[in-house]
Amino acid sequence: MMLPQILDIASLKAAYASGLPLLDLVEEVTTRMEASEDPAVFITPISADDLRAAAKALLARAPEPNSLPLWGIPFAVKDNIDVSGFPTTAACPAFAYQPERDATVVARLKAAGALVIGKTNLDQFATGLNGTRSPYGAPRSVFDSAYVSGGSSSGSAVAVASGLASFSLGTDTAGSGRVPAAFNNLVGVKPTPGLVPNVGVVPACRSVDVVTVFAATVGDATSVRKVMDGYEAQDPFSERLNQPPCPLPDFGSAFSMAPNANSSAIPRSKLCTTPPSKRAKSLGATIVPFDYAPFRQAAELLYNGPWVAERLAAVKDFISSNADDVDPTVRKIIEGAKAYSAVDAFEGLYKLGALGQKARAEWEKLDILMLPTSPTTYTVEDMQADPIVKNSHFGRYTNFANLFGYAAIAVPAGFDSKGHLPAGVTLFGPGFSDDALAPFADAMHRALGAGMGKDRHAALPEASKVASPASNWAQIVVVGAHLTGMPLNHELTGPGGRLVKACKTAGDYRLYVLPNTTPPKPGLIRDPGFSGGGLDVEVWSIPYDAFGRFVANIPSPLGIGKVTLEEGSQVSGFLCEPFAVQGAREVTDLGGWRAYIASLKT
Repeated sequence: MMLPQILDIASLKAAYASGLPLLDLVEEVTTRMEASEDPAVFITPISADDLRAAAKALLARAPEPNSLPLWGIPFAVKDNIDVSGFPTTAACPAFAYQPERDATVVARLKAAGALVIGKTNLDQFATGLNGTRSPYGAPRSVFDSAYVSGGSSSGSAVAVASGLASFSLGTDTAGSGRVPAAFNNLVGVKPTPGLVPNVGVVPACRSVDVVTVFAATVGDATSVRKVMDGYEAQDPFSERLNQPPCPLPDFGSAFSMAPNANSSAIPRSKLCTTPPSKRAKSLGATIVPFDYAPFRQAAELLYNGPWVAERLAAVKDFISSNADDVDPTVRKIIEGAKAYSAVDAFEGLYKLGALGQKARAEWEKLDILMLPTSPTTYTVEDMQADPIVKNSHFGRYTNFANLFGYAAIAVPAGFDSKGHLPAGVTLFGPGFSDDALAPFADAMHRALGAGMGKDRHAALPEASKVASPASNWAQIVVVGAHLTGMPLNHELTGPGGRLVKACKTAGDYRLYVLPNTTPPKPGLIRDPGFSGGGLDVEVWSIPYDAFGRFVANIPSPLGIGKVTLEEGSQVSGFLCEPFAVQGAREVTDLGGWRAYIASLKT
């Protein structure tokens, strides 16, 4: 059976369902690995005999094809993540050790039926975004061997993009799970920090490291991430979710690059001839301006602030005894941490907190933030001539993500006018919006028509398409005491509710002040034939179970009905029984309840 150039999971599952023997897949993968034109992809590839043995063990455990979520799916692992039977080197031979057990994520993937095909190359100690800082060589872009692959998860990206593995694991501190995806026409899923456990991972910056997934499609990468998800008590930064994941509107607001988002000091990318913002708009996104400054300033803290000290904390004993065994550029970066004090660390935290508050103000305008994954790329020769400065350019739009606790998905965004080198865009959402980001990211990938990995003309399988998840959240229009900052807003935020948007009602609504209510409450009445300017309201999203309790506690004469918004949509919201406003003061002319409350103070 002829297999596609890119071994995406959906196509491989279809091949198994059509009768492809698992051992035939093993032979195909072995043949491809032996014929690979890039000798720097793997640090420790699996032997053909060991891969056959792993496949036979899977057949003994689960003989039915596709009987496990990742049955027979070949994957590669970045060599700072432990895999039993392989040394972990972090791209430093003198550091190498033999792990006693699999990293938690690897163990979960193996249990789901996936087959490890080897440990991949990386920028040493995961310090870099370019892929050239390794004694095992520099993996290259699958489109032009003169260019960098991106890093630090260099070999992991190339393994998938060249058709050796169906997916691979990377790690991401500053963008290492996204930049290589962009440079090799792949999807890179960077989970919310804490969603995927880091037990068995050599840390770079332990407090912000994330294990990531490279795959051909968003659907493939998301399915892998879900296998890895889950609380792990041995990881001090693992998160146990006590509420449903953050929702996002279906293809709601997106972004517009702010004027100060690019710098003339960095060459603008000549890639991506069709602006992704146009594609996003064609999918229904509303493009809005925002200020990138707080995101950019936070990004600078990761390498130009005390977080560099975390890199030294991870390998301080090794560095003190084996400094000469460390790549000179990596050593310079890590030893630079000695310049920072505990006072610097706290001051850095304070600065990050202040920038976080400014970033939150920008998120009031946004549902999804979309940025170029990297503003440019370089040849290996150019990178090695100026390794620190040029590497820093790659992190311009990535470094802030983990410091702020965001979810992110990088997707292919097309090629330059010559069809030569690829570019990518990254979609960001608030923490734990990982599942909510996936449908829009998948739609973007499909709309941009960039193919998968080295096969730029490949059609994305329908089987991997990400549908909007069945929502476990209800939306509600609030008009008075439940508005943001008002006395009863805690009844929405307490159960995890989130503001979707501020907007106006249709023009045929009137607003009254209900007498004898504590705190003061309005009555919203629809009056067909009345022609006003609409009233200021907010749309909130809350879990369904909380919605039921919320509605049950609404006092008469208020209730929940369908409220028509200015653009014509109807959303459940507060309405008042008409009898209750007879003789009540009308405040429709003020435009909303917030304006009425403000008028009482003047």
